[in-house]
Amino acid sequence: MGVFLLAVAAFLSRVEDWRSYTPLTGGGGYVGEQTGQAHHEKPAGIIRWLTTVDHKDIGFLYGGYGLFAFAWGGIAVLLMRAELAAPAENFIGANFYNALLTTHGITMLFLFGTPIIAAFGNYFIPLLIGADDMAFPRINAIAFWLLPPAALLIWAGFPLATMTGGQIQPAQTSWTMYTPLSAEQANPGVDLMLLGLHLSGVSATMGAINFIATIFTERGEDVGWESLDIFSWTMLTQSGLILFSFPLLGSALVMLLLDRNFGTMFFAVEGGGPILWQHLFWFFGHPEVYILVLPPMGLVSLILPRFSGRKLFGFKFVVYSTLAIGVLSFGVWAHHMFSTGIDPRIRASFMAVSLAIAVPSAVKTFNWITTMWNGRLRMTAPMLFCIGFVSNFIIGGVTGVFLAAVPVDLVLHDTYYVVGHFHYIVMGAIAVAGFAGIYYWFPMYTGRMYQKGLAQWHFWLTMIGTNVTFFSMLFLGYGGMPRRYATYLPQFTDLHLIATVGAFVMGFGQLIFVWNIVVSWLEGPHVESADPWNLEEDGLRSKEWAWFERKRETAIATDGGEEVATDGGQDTDDE
Repeated sequence: MGVFLLAVAAFLSRVEDWRSYTPLTGGGGYVGEQTGQAHHEKPAGIIRWLTTVDHKDIGFLYGGYGLFAFAWGGIAVLLMRAELAAPAENFIGANFYNALLTTHGITMLFLFGTPIIAAFGNYFIPLLIGADDMAFPRINAIAFWLLPPAALLIWAGFPLATMTGGQIQPAQTSWTMYTPLSAEQANPGVDLMLLGLHLSGVSATMGAINFIATIFTERGEDVGWESLDIFSWTMLTQSGLILFSFPLLGSALVMLLLDRNFGTMFFAVEGGGPILWQHLFWFFGHPEVYILVLPPMGLVSLILPRFSGRKLFGFKFVVYSTLAIGVLSFGVWAHHMFSTGIDPRIRASFMAVSLAIAVPSAVKTFNWITTMWNGRLRMTAPMLFCIGFVSNFIIGGVTGVFLAAVPVDLVLHDTYYVVGHFHYIVMGAIAVAGFAGIYYWFPMYTGRMYQKGLAQWHFWLTMIGTNVTFFSMLFLGYGGMPRRYATYLPQFTDLHLIATVGAFVMGFGQLIFVWNIVVSWLEGPHVESADPWNLEEDGLRSKEWAWFERKRETAIATDGGEEVATDGGQDTDDE
């Protein structure tokens, strides 16, 4: 195998120059750092994507990876909802349901949520701050290429179950991996999943270090802290959260692997106990929620004013609230543990901080609403998804405030109410903000415009499906339906059926999204100017659109030597 890999490396080195390519300041070519020679073309084909260190290419890779993981997690949840359409076991069974439950949660949080944010960050942060590239381009590439093997390890149990005759099964621990179940489940698939999670955490930490270094050291001379855009502020705060929380998750995963394979007792009753895992996991797990939601908040804070015809109201307060959320997020983890029997005085302290963290979130919400108030609203697809984000975030946030109160949480803990609240944030807010960003910048990275009618269908089906599904879950929780069960009492049938219908409506909306993106990328009308949203007339054009204008004017060769205006490989000349 080693000889084979050396032979492949030798072959590739003969057909392609492996020297790294770093963008020149003027954006007109690339420099081989070892030789100082200018290269006016990137390598073509698959070699480009395997060897690139260009932040825009890596942003594309993150985006494609994240959307593929989104599809995987979406298919898993549709199978689960189909199973839950009726009370008894129907067609996939309880064990496979548990496996889908586990892979859905981990995929959406670690393989979709974090990478799709990294896609926006990699592509646009250097453009927004006037940098040539990320501070560490090679580390940037390595951080991405750790993710495909992480996904293979996390998903490996599904194909291996067939290949090994059932000796290796997918992990069935749920995404929280609570001990003692995760420590005692005798299944190698759990070990593979833990290793994949650890690898994804290393990737996220490397990316966070890179974002922090880039924003601190690579800003243009005209970009001071007071003029740094709001998306960069949220990415900086997110990176700080990653830096302090993901290493703790990695340590907990290593301890769990040691318990499973080497007889240690970190989480055994004789050792630290199962509660130790909950403390370690949730000290990471609750900041993870803000790791996922802060950059989408930044996207909305950046995009929504562009279609309101005015600057973001209270910019400084939005920045301060972002930093406040980052600090407070590390003081709320035990509100996930109110029902574990911890000291009531400790519970009261965590309840107070959990309620307090709602204040900076409310500051952002009122600033978004005030920005729109009396503004010149343009109901484009990006704007619609921004408004959808605000709507869903309000519902998800208010339902979270109830869970922060100890008496209410003791009643609703581990019910479908928690599932509905959490999914209003993850799907209803985070994914919806991601769609706003994709539609907003679609003309920039393809040079074409999407089909606006299909984009509106995508929005309405997503919003209808989201609210039908997750409202039903809230009512199921009020009725006492516990989560993580493949079967249930007949009294919950109607609400489960409604939730299933809503999930399939939402899924159909995502099929429209995929069709729209693919067809528009290939056949959509070329954008006629570098300001497709007419931002200049309101004085709201930001740096990335100025870069897009320079790119169109110079027609930089970015796809194997063809003259194109964007990294999407499309010729955007209107001749």
